[in-house]
Amino acid sequence: MSLLERLNNDMKQAMKDKEKDKLSVIRMLKASLQNEGIKLGKQEMTAEDELTVLSRELKQRKDSLQEFENAGRIDLVDKVRTEIGYVEAYMPEQLSEDEISSIVASTIEEVNASSKADMGKVMGALMPKLKGKADGSIVNKLVLERLS
Repeated sequence: MSLLERLNNDMKQAMKDKEKDKLSVIRMLKASLQNEGIKLGKQEMTAEDELTVLSRELKQRKDSLQEFENAGRIDLVDKVRTEIGYVEAYMPEQLSEDEISSIVASTIEEVNASSKADMGKVMGALMPKLKGKADGSIVNKLVLERLS
């Protein structure tokens, strides 16, 4: 089942269950996927394209969460946390920090990185391997620790 089919099924269920917040998030995800398809000029998007859109949506919500927390907007913090939970339900399973760390170590060896100056080279090789499976900030932190 493609992601759009899954979103359509979940949207119907959210309508039946009268879950307005979930319905709103699903509609937003669906619209983002459809807009990306139009932008790319594709009828059928690949799983990687769909993952890119989901990752972008998740990152936007996490950035908003941080801003709302800094501003003390507790009402919006709760709403965004709920939205993040709905978006994460469509993301692939996240890797543990230990799994990420071992992938980071092997990638550093692959590209023969030795200092922080090689950070871009390591991240460039690493992020396609971890796309959608790990938070970029955690990956960044682990790479910095290894290269220090």
